[in-house]
Amino acid sequence: MRAIRCHWPDTHITIRGDSHYARPEVMEFCDEQDIDFVFGLAGNDVLRRLVEPIADDVRVRRAEANAATIRRYTETRYGARSWQADRHVAARIEATTQGLDIRYVVTSFTRGSAEWLYDSLYCARGQAENLIKLHKTQLASDRTSCRSALANQVRLVLHTAAYWLMLTVRDTIPRPQPLAQAEFATLRARLLKIAARITETASRVRIGFAAACPEAALFRSIARSLQPAGP
Repeated sequence: MRAIRCHWPDTHITIRGDSHYARPEVMEFCDEQDIDFVFGLAGNDVLRRLVEPIADDVRVRRAEANAATIRRYTETRYGARSWQADRHVAARIEATTQGLDIRYVVTSFTRGSAEWLYDSLYCARGQAENLIKLHKTQLASDRTSCRSALANQVRLVLHTAAYWLMLTVRDTIPRPQPLAQAEFATLRARLLKIAARITETASRVRIGFAAACPEAALFRSIARSLQPAGP
């Protein structure tokens, strides 16, 4: 954290995490460092009693409307025995034909609705986790089997460079195209692992595809988008 603050002293930091991070030591550290946080929070009998009036209303409304799903949000103050003070807790309450599902988050934020805290702030971490999974599973960044820690760090740097290259290629694909949201493994199979004839001249490199190549037009569009602008 000191290194981050050294390079970006004016940047406000917010930490998001699942319920494993909702430890009193972590929250106290965030308070001391002036860091905002939002963590998942495991439910218990006390929390369920605090939100029971809203939960009962959701159950009744779903039954009366015979709806597939009804969702509401609420907020309260809660303090576990191991916490030094009560904290702000937001709850997402969802009633379905399968029953009632309640999820909680504990946060240092005092502004914003319970819906914003849960859906927009907390659940947005899911996209970050998806990007980490792309880095690990589809670019094999978990292959750190060198004996030297420095060598493993260099390998991670190379994997990260490959990640940015793949991300840059995907970001240049127009949104109407199916590959604009594709995973890296799909991009590699559809755009990189294809047969082509390369012809190098003094002024340019020509790539010749087979006449039946389904992604030739898209490949041409990506190449033009990545071409540096002229003076």
